[in-house]
Amino acid sequence: EPRGPAAGRKRGPPACVTIRDDMQIAIVGLAGSGKTTVFNTLTRGHAETGGYGGLTLNVGVVKVPDERLDRLAAIFHPKKVVHADVTYVDLPAPPASSEGRVGTEELPPEHLARLRDSDALLHVVRAFEDPSVPHPGGSVDPARDLENLDLEFILADLAIVDRRLERLTSSGRHGTPAEREANEREEVIIRRLKDGLEAGRPIRDGDLDADEAKAIRGFRFLTEKPVLVLLNIGEGEIAGAAAVVERVAAGYRHAHALVEALSARIEMELGELDPGEAGAFMEELGIAESGLGRVIALSYRLLGLISFLTAGPDEVRAWPIPDGSSAVDAAAAIHTDLAKGFIRAETVSYEDLLALGSIAEARKAGRLRSEGRTYRVHDGDVLEVLFSR
Repeated sequence: EPRGPAAGRKRGPPACVTIRDDMQIAIVGLAGSGKTTVFNTLTRGHAETGGYGGLTLNVGVVKVPDERLDRLAAIFHPKKVVHADVTYVDLPAPPASSEGRVGTEELPPEHLARLRDSDALLHVVRAFEDPSVPHPGGSVDPARDLENLDLEFILADLAIVDRRLERLTSSGRHGTPAEREANEREEVIIRRLKDGLEAGRPIRDGDLDADEAKAIRGFRFLTEKPVLVLLNIGEGEIAGAAAVVERVAAGYRHAHALVEALSARIEMELGELDPGEAGAFMEELGIAESGLGRVIALSYRLLGLISFLTAGPDEVRAWPIPDGSSAVDAAAAIHTDLAKGFIRAETVSYEDLLALGSIAEARKAGRLRSEGRTYRVHDGDVLEVLFSR
């Protein structure tokens, strides 16, 4: 359970996330929320802002902050240091739905595909007051805006569910006995999803087991995706950010959801300053540390990921794997050949390696362990995989 300014419910790694080389988080938000400013802040980009939900799609790759890599680099002096990374896709706001018309489905096909293919959502919600940038809804109300976009995603998923049920109740009654049985099982799941969506509950609240999640994976439901709700606050709201997060999170008790606050405009300005100027500006604003790294780290955690580390003279690197992965899973993340020929993994915790200063000293101290295929890898484990060619 998250503590501090991040809040919400998150019960283990989301079943809908499949780890791949290019983990993608879709940045979504209603017009005027400042989502493109958030994208620029995260990626140090310069995408055009102020278009109130134009049709531009922006893509950027962000390194996940991990100070452990820098400290290991000081020990091993590698040729390169490689951080884990996450791809952010800034998508236009969907038009509002109306009777007989689902707004999200009217996005350009490429944009809708990007949205459905994303592994998680970063939902930017306006929580700043600025008379020079009037809110399209007439007032700043984070809870209302959060509910409005959630409703659009619920309607989009309902449209898919209804079409699937129509097909199952017509052609799904045909085929072999095994095919009919599979269709009947799917129909039970889909009807349960429909009941929840019609009651306003996202699919991620449905407590699907692994088999059920696998059965519906191909539909790429929007409300199944884990979500980080990012309250975009202004300079005047920074001091009370924790209270705003707590208030919004209290009314948003969904599974696989986190709530955090960030002043995108202030963070973007900080990113354009040299370290000395940035420090002085933060002190002036009463900010102890930048929230940018925390948002990126929360995005990573939202995907149910941890990092194991490899270290040597060639490279110090963080490798993303799902929390709960085995040693052979970690080997496969490096290269499939390592998994196929896996013999054992030699591992030491980052803390022990840092304290002892080298792999050799860790071995002498008995801190370097040999682990088998089923060993559960922990965040910060430094691994070396031994394998047969």
